[in-house]
Amino acid sequence: MLSVLVLLPLLAAAALLVPAVPDRWARWAFVGVTTLEVVLAAVLWARFEDPGPGALAFEQQVQWIPGLGASYHVGLDGLSLALVLMTTVVFAACAVYALGDEQRPRLQAALFLALETTCLGVFAAADLIVFFLFFDLSIVGMYFSIHGWGHGDRARSALQFFLYTFLGSLALLLGFIGLYVASEPRTFDMVALSADPPLQGSGATGVLVLGAVLLGLAVKTPTVPFHTWLPPAHTDAPAIGSAVLAGVMLKLGTYGFVRIAMPMLPEAWRAWAPVLVAVGVVSVLWGALVALAQSDLKRMVAYTSVNHMGYVVLAVGAAGMLGDGPADDGARATAVTGAATQMVSHGLLTSALFLLAGVLWTRRESYDLAAYGGLAADAPRFAALLVLAALGSLGLPGLSGFVAELQVFAGAVAVVPWSAVALLGILLMTAVLLRAVQQLLTGPVSGLAEGFADLRAREWAPIAVLLVLAVAIGLAPRPLLDLLEPAAAAAAALVSR
Repeated sequence: MLSVLVLLPLLAAAALLVPAVPDRWARWAFVGVTTLEVVLAAVLWARFEDPGPGALAFEQQVQWIPGLGASYHVGLDGLSLALVLMTTVVFAACAVYALGDEQRPRLQAALFLALETTCLGVFAAADLIVFFLFFDLSIVGMYFSIHGWGHGDRARSALQFFLYTFLGSLALLLGFIGLYVASEPRTFDMVALSADPPLQGSGATGVLVLGAVLLGLAVKTPTVPFHTWLPPAHTDAPAIGSAVLAGVMLKLGTYGFVRIAMPMLPEAWRAWAPVLVAVGVVSVLWGALVALAQSDLKRMVAYTSVNHMGYVVLAVGAAGMLGDGPADDGARATAVTGAATQMVSHGLLTSALFLLAGVLWTRRESYDLAAYGGLAADAPRFAALLVLAALGSLGLPGLSGFVAELQVFAGAVAVVPWSAVALLGILLMTAVLLRAVQQLLTGPVSGLAEGFADLRAREWAPIAVLLVLAVAIGLAPRPLLDLLEPAAAAAAALVSR
């Protein structure tokens, strides 16, 4: 069933490429297939039993390139299953939101269905070549989304996105080849490489190989200083493109930290850990500070992603820091669980924020915060959802962001006390988001807010679903944590030996 989940959107995309398919059918096929994907993912969740450290559930393996030790190998643990569930929900929300799009809807539906396959393929991959194949194809899909359906200086933004992230993927491939060459017998199998890390005791060689892997993943995440492609890509992308890019594709990088870098290069991870903690703290603070200076809503939300992904990098970096005793081991596991929770939380909340930003463009073709005022009067549904999404993103208790950030700091500060300086990022994010809410929603109706039409059903319904899930995680996180904690504890244990 896992291969069906991964490949079904690609098959549907191929069918939609037939020119005879009417646009209306294509729109509803997009909704139908992505909804079916949610159902299939939910069935996998219902059938899931934790396979234990180093093992995968729903595993499937078929020889592909036997001479290289590469195979079509897929499977899930709790972390990857949680991200698969989040991915299917985000794509389904985007499909419903896009029901009213008039710009080549058949081709757009086909493109995003293919893009869903690439994202699901990364999370399900258990072979480095399969991982890299889907990872690279996701870059191609998002390039066409920005260039073909974006606005503003979309050609330049799409090209910048492609060049930055493709360069990062080349560094990632170099790291994968290093792992392959060092393994005995030589293999790209992720389960085998995690069970018997190939570069233990290699000193500088392992550090350099991990450096290549980290560079590729850091560009995708992105962290400071590799984040400069992100704001223009988001600003000029279509609403559903931004939602998928931030909600799902940024997690391809952070997921790689936990799935590849930590278990396959644990000794080198410990050497890089202080750098990762520092990069995480800088990303948290820099992302929030630059977001505070923005007057464009979409660029502001883009920089908040740098802040939120900084929490993930901080947490996984702290897991590799030296420490003694079971208390530190528990703190490391807590930090990694927080990082995984943040991936899911950010996927839901930031996707909602970008879809809401898309409403501004649809109505007025402007993201300028100063151009609006008093939107709450004429658009109460928009206002309510924006406030809820903003409160979740700043980490208000009762929402998913709080659960994630609490675990990140509880774990990280216990191991690296000076990382508490990153708490300032929460204060700065509060200022960022409340300022945006105040400018857009409060005061007398003025500027572009005059005559602003409130959200239609196809707009508010998918956004509401994303936010309801964020509230559910905030109030009752146990089901999600039951998925994440075993995989997070296993990853933390590997780098703390």
